[in-house]
Amino acid sequence: MKTDLQIAQEAELVPILDIAQGVGLTKDDLEPYGWYKAKVHLDVAQRLKSKPNAKYIDVTAITPTPLGEGKTTTTVGLSQALGSQMGKKVFTCIRQPSMGPTFGIKGGAAGGGYSQIIPMEDFNLHFTGDIHAVGVAHNLAVAATDSRMMHERRLSDKALERIDLRRLDIDPYSVMANRVVDVEDAAMREIIIGLGDARNGVIRETGFDITVASEVMAILALATSWGDLRERLGRMVMATDNSGNPVTTEDLGVAGAMAVLMRDALMPNLMQTLEKTPAFVHAGPFANIAHGNSSAIADQIAVKLADYVVTESGFGADIGMEKFFDIKCRTTGLIPNCVVLVATVRALKMHGGLGRVVAGKPLPKELTEENLEYLEKGCENLKAHIRIARQYGVPVVVAINRFTPDTDAEIELVRKIAQEAGAEDAVPTEHWAKGGAGARELAEAVMAACEKPSDFKFLYPLESSIKDKIETIATKVYGADGVDYLPEAEAKIKQYTSFGYDNLPICMAKTHLSLSHDPALKGVPTGWRLPIRDIRASAGAGFLYPLCGEMKTMPGLPRRPVFMDIDMDENGVIRGLS
Repeated sequence: MKTDLQIAQEAELVPILDIAQGVGLTKDDLEPYGWYKAKVHLDVAQRLKSKPNAKYIDVTAITPTPLGEGKTTTTVGLSQALGSQMGKKVFTCIRQPSMGPTFGIKGGAAGGGYSQIIPMEDFNLHFTGDIHAVGVAHNLAVAATDSRMMHERRLSDKALERIDLRRLDIDPYSVMANRVVDVEDAAMREIIIGLGDARNGVIRETGFDITVASEVMAILALATSWGDLRERLGRMVMATDNSGNPVTTEDLGVAGAMAVLMRDALMPNLMQTLEKTPAFVHAGPFANIAHGNSSAIADQIAVKLADYVVTESGFGADIGMEKFFDIKCRTTGLIPNCVVLVATVRALKMHGGLGRVVAGKPLPKELTEENLEYLEKGCENLKAHIRIARQYGVPVVVAINRFTPDTDAEIELVRKIAQEAGAEDAVPTEHWAKGGAGARELAEAVMAACEKPSDFKFLYPLESSIKDKIETIATKVYGADGVDYLPEAEAKIKQYTSFGYDNLPICMAKTHLSLSHDPALKGVPTGWRLPIRDIRASAGAGFLYPLCGEMKTMPGLPRRPVFMDIDMDENGVIRGLS
C-alpha cells in the first residue's frame, strides 16, 4: 500500500495559475511562490463583493482518538466529490499545520490517501513563511515589552522625554504574553529571564507557547483587511502598569512594525487538491488552545468564487465548531448552511469503553473486531455532538469515515443512531482510498442538507457577563454541572470587566480528547464541574480564553517523535511525512 507521501509525490500537479483561472482569478490577482502555490491579493475581496455567497459547509467531528478520525481527509474528499465528480464550483478552506505536531505526533496534516492538498511537502513545512512571520511579530512585541521595562529603570522622566518617550511604568509581574516557537518544547513552558547584570533586562518568570497558539496567529485568522490587521495588532495588551491600566502594543510603539511583518501573511495561500480543485490554506490556530479555524479572509474570498465552500474546524464539535460559530462567524458575517460531523467506528467503540488508543501504536485488536454492544454505548458521544451542532439551528450530516475492518452491521448501527439523534443523514465514506468518488454519497447528502431551512443562532449574546458565557459553554456544550474558578481566574474576570473586555466572546482552552477538561473521561461524562484555573485576554484577536484544568499552551514531544522517521535522500526527495 502506498503511503500518503508517495501518493502526493506521484500526483500530476497543475500550474497554480491554471487553478486560479478555473475560479475566475487572473495572474494579476496572484503573488506566486513557485509554480504550485501562490498568495491571492486582498483587493479580490472588494472586487467580488457584490457576488452572491456560496453554500457554506463546516466539517467537524466527534471527540477523536489520539490518532484523529480523518476530518481533514473528509474535508478534502467532500470537496473533490463536489468538484471533480459532480461538476460544482467548490473551494476548500483549511488551516496550515504547525511544524510542532508535524515533527511531534502527526507527521503532516494535508489530508491523506487520495484526498489530499498538494504539494504535500510544501503544505506541511515552511510553506509561504506565514507561521515564521507570526512568530517574529509576536516575539518582537514581547521583546519591546522587556526592553521598555529595562530602559525605564535606568532613565529619568526627562531622559525619556528627550527621546520622545513617556514612562509606561510596566509592572513586570503583569506581563501577559510569552514568547513563541513553532516546536513542541515542554522544557520551555516555565523559564526565568533577565539573569545576569542589568543590561540583560528585568528578572521575571515567563515561558514559551507554541506559535500557533499566539494572539498574533489568532489575529491573522480573524483579520479581514490590512486596516483591520493593523488595528487588531495595536489592541494587543502586553501587560498592565503599576496602577492596573492595560499597556498595549500601540503604547509600546511596536504595532506598526508588527503589521509590516504580517503584511504578506494576511494574503491567503492558494493550492490544489489531488483532483485539481482549488484550496485556500491559510492561518493555523490550534483548536484546543486558540480558536482552531482557518482564516476569515480566505473564507470571505472563497464564498464569492464558488458554489460550495467546505471549511474545517479543529477537533470536535465541542471545540473547533463551537469557536467557528461563536467567534469566526461573528467576524465574517457568514452563516453556515450545513455541518458535517465526522465519526469513526473505532473511536465510537473506544468511547463505549473498549480498548485504549495510543498514538504511534497499532490499534488494539478489540477495536478491529465487530462489537455492536460497545459501539452502541460509544454512540452516546456521537449523539452529544449532534446535539451540540443542532442547537445552533444548522442541519447536520454525519460522515462515517469507513476503515477496512468496519462491518456493514456496525455502519448501519451508527447510521440508525445518528438519524434518530437528529442528523439529516449519516453516510459511509471511502474518500481515503477512492478520492472524490468515495465521497459522492456524502456530497449528495450535504447538497440536500444545504437546501434545507436553517435557524442559525449564536450560543450566547456578547452582552452576557464573562461568567455567564463560560458557564453557557460548559453546560450546554460540554455537559458540565457547573464551573469552578480558581482565585487567579476570579481576579482576571474582575480585571477584564474593568477594562471593558466583558463583551468579548469566549475561546476555551480545553483538551480535545474528552467533552470534559479531563482527557481520561471518554464517552459523555456526567456529574462533573469544569475547573477554570486562569483566563487570558486576546484583546487584539477579540476574545478571552479561559484555561480549563491542566491545559498547557506549549505541547510536549511524545516518547518517540515522528521526526525520527523524516529524512531526505541523496537527491533531496523528502521521506517520512504522512
